[in-house]
Amino acid sequence: MGALDGLKVIDMSSVVMVPLAGRILGDMGADVIKVEPPTGDTARAIGPMNSPGMGPFYMNVNRNKRSIALDVKSPAGKEALTEMIKEADVLLYNVRPQAMARLGFDYESCRAIRDDLIYVGAYGFSQDGPYAARPAFDDLIQGIAAIPSLIAMSGDGMPRYVPMAFVDRMVGTAMANAVLGALLHRERSGEGQSIEVPMFETMVDAVLSDHAGGQMFDPPIGPAGYPRSLAPERHPYKTKDGYVCVMVYTNRHWRSFFELVGSDLADTDPRFESLTTRTIHAREIHTILRDFLLARTTDEWLAVFESADIPATPLHTLDSLIHDPHLEAIGFFEWIDHPSEGRLRTMPPTSKWSATPLSVRRHAPLIGEHTRAILGEYGYSEADIQAMIESGAAVATP
Repeated sequence: MGALDGLKVIDMSSVVMVPLAGRILGDMGADVIKVEPPTGDTARAIGPMNSPGMGPFYMNVNRNKRSIALDVKSPAGKEALTEMIKEADVLLYNVRPQAMARLGFDYESCRAIRDDLIYVGAYGFSQDGPYAARPAFDDLIQGIAAIPSLIAMSGDGMPRYVPMAFVDRMVGTAMANAVLGALLHRERSGEGQSIEVPMFETMVDAVLSDHAGGQMFDPPIGPAGYPRSLAPERHPYKTKDGYVCVMVYTNRHWRSFFELVGSDLADTDPRFESLTTRTIHAREIHTILRDFLLARTTDEWLAVFESADIPATPLHTLDSLIHDPHLEAIGFFEWIDHPSEGRLRTMPPTSKWSATPLSVRRHAPLIGEHTRAILGEYGYSEADIQAMIESGAAVATP
């Protein structure tokens, strides 16, 4: 049994952020019902696919869910969702609260249906400020949270986005954490609640936790920014035949490194005296390390770093990552037979629990794959279900 076995979650979301939160809860054992519009989650259209609407972007964040496709703007679709909320423990959504209100499923309306419901929305901005009604996407939040500016400061001056759905994944994880805290509170008090998880504020906290610098103080005692992270020279280091990622960080690391290369800089150069001095002179430190690492091959460096207990790894590409020997040894990737998509390389839950292990019990569903079964669970007859499908209030995929 998973930790959340018996918990029922309604996941009214699309793309990555909130679907990821639903997947995390599903991996813990919750029964997650993905409520999709008749056209399906927009992420279904992303990437190569064998069947329409079943791209890898969608499938990787929607395992352990059942899909019901409803037009919740129609009277019949709205009624069906209302019946589902009566038995739900958690409702997740990622449209702006105003849109949920227009649908008739704002918090107060849902609370009237089930008073201990945990109602959690993740969207662009706190509803207390002037940005409340703005739309938000990963790239936009990266930009307004200064992430491309950090990349520009540490690179060639060109602001760039992190090349993955970085914000969505961080905020989705924060959303799952919020649900777990609310469940514990309900267990103790019997009280449900509404929770807001804003993307902008979540990412500003993440960025400035690293980079507040001297601006944290009143009055400021220096500029914002963590010099070591922002040094343009901080990147995988070129070797004779490739690249190596190495973290020469502590006093012991630096002393061991200079012994390896036959240098006395650890004793003679005050820039290497402490973490504080190395941070102040981060750019020069990176340059010195860069020049030393050109002398040997990647494999040679990895061997000597391991012998000296200096943290280092090879630099993977996307292709080499899939064949990493550690991942192969632990059986990290699993091959499954998906009923519509054929054989797929999948990644199981990564944390290991001694008492309530995470599990993958369901493949990522087709649009409306479980519409008939779910409506049947809520008392709908076959005739009722067929009438909803024929009217367009629901979609069912065999």
